[in-house]
Amino acid sequence: MNSSSMCFEPLTPTAFLDRAAAAHADRTAVVDGPARFTYAELHERCARLAGALATRARGRPVAILAPNVHEMLEAHFGIPWAGAPLVTINTRLSGNEIRYILGHCRASVLVYDPLFDEVVDAAVTGLADPPERIRIGEQYETLLDAAEPTTRAVDDETTLLSINYTSGTTGRPKGVMYHHRGAYLQALAMVAHTGLSPSAVHLWTLPMFHCNGWCFPWAVSAAAATHVCLPRVEPTLVWELIRREGVTHLEGAPTVLSMLGHAPEAEPLPHTVHLATGGAPPSPAILRRMTGLGFDVTHLYGLTETYGPAMICEWRPEWNDCDELTRATLSARQGVGNLIACTPRVLTDDGRDVPADGTTVGQITLRGNNLMLGYLDAPESTAAAAPDGWFRTGDLGVRHPDGYVELRDRSKDVIISGGENIASVEVEQVIAEHPAVLEVAVVAAPDDRWGEVPAAFVTLQPSATATEAEIIEHVRARIARYKAPKSVVFGPLPKTSTGKIKKYVLRDEQRTGWQRTSNGPARSDSDESKEEETA
Repeated sequence: MNSSSMCFEPLTPTAFLDRAAAAHADRTAVVDGPARFTYAELHERCARLAGALATRARGRPVAILAPNVHEMLEAHFGIPWAGAPLVTINTRLSGNEIRYILGHCRASVLVYDPLFDEVVDAAVTGLADPPERIRIGEQYETLLDAAEPTTRAVDDETTLLSINYTSGTTGRPKGVMYHHRGAYLQALAMVAHTGLSPSAVHLWTLPMFHCNGWCFPWAVSAAAATHVCLPRVEPTLVWELIRREGVTHLEGAPTVLSMLGHAPEAEPLPHTVHLATGGAPPSPAILRRMTGLGFDVTHLYGLTETYGPAMICEWRPEWNDCDELTRATLSARQGVGNLIACTPRVLTDDGRDVPADGTTVGQITLRGNNLMLGYLDAPESTAAAAPDGWFRTGDLGVRHPDGYVELRDRSKDVIISGGENIASVEVEQVIAEHPAVLEVAVVAAPDDRWGEVPAAFVTLQPSATATEAEIIEHVRARIARYKAPKSVVFGPLPKTSTGKIKKYVLRDEQRTGWQRTSNGPARSDSDESKEEETA
């Protein structure tokens, strides 16, 4: 089709800010502490960021390492307008992990918050082609003031918009590539499913670095709603902002629900707050509690490869007549495909669809406009993930007679802690580097706060000694601290006749709470296990 035709315009999520600035120029777009910007001002700042980056990036990716501040929001428009792919970096990562990402995506520029001065210094050390660094604050503002506003058009809607790194099921991060079309459509799906409108006030409890904030930076702007930035999820502050700013929408992992629902400030609200949650199924108990506080909770399911939520537990009005426990159980299911996705399938090992009987288990597979372009520089991994055009999630589930999908098990080697993926293989490799360690297995252990946390089972070298604290600190010193095991059990590992470690036995031990005699304490009571982290 002729791209200059009046009946065709390439889809890009940056167009939502153009419309918001044109139709809602004088309305509040962003609240970030004492700073407030209208949509006209936000558009101007993003265009100036694009102007400052266009000649620096020259089409190469631009990375940003920052919490949920207005500069992170601006990056979601300014970097694509500069003609460069956006790379949002997990703020929990270590310098080594960030170095790998910067090198793998060949980042030209790194925009970063002063909170991360030290980790950025460590990350760029040793890079053959280090990115130019732009420090948020005076340097960032000076660049914007001097820049010529730029909004580069998109000719091909399937070109690369952003790269999101995920651990997946292996220790080496993979760069998940999003295209403009997918982000545009996914943002519209989020507007529709969550009821965003110009009267909405959206609180950023979901990290914008995670799947580009499930595309909500673009969705909230598409609705011309108000963004309320929140650098760190602190329950007291969240409750204060909900009441002071009139927050109507927020998202987060079930851990965020628990933090808010059990906070001292938790009291029933005078208005409804729409809360979307994903990362792990919320318990019926927390769903009941949040409902009683005035939250309308919607359960979502997705992966980094699917731009965030690919399925939604869409509420049916006839469920209103069910008892409280039944309603909570129904709303904890993963649901149906969102409105721009293909209908999810649940497949047996030989590729057949399972019957919709609520009991036959198969692998959840997905397809649609909100699926990634592929993994950056990894065509084999891309092909393996979707061998027949359907993306294999690695998660096992059932389909109920009403068509709703329910997760029954997940990829065994991925630990989902506070909504973040932790590859057990990566943690095992780091523990195995300890000179006293002979064998190691890492599995998910249930946790009231984070849903799951890593638990390590270690066999020591003959005559070697090590304590739980030593192993945990060994991991913390090498990768992100949240990936470190919260408990270490020493002893022989259960194995099959062929020598393979029986991880299912270890997982069962964690679920039942049974622990064997060990060389060290069975459970860590360190301050790190109590440290607050956002989803």
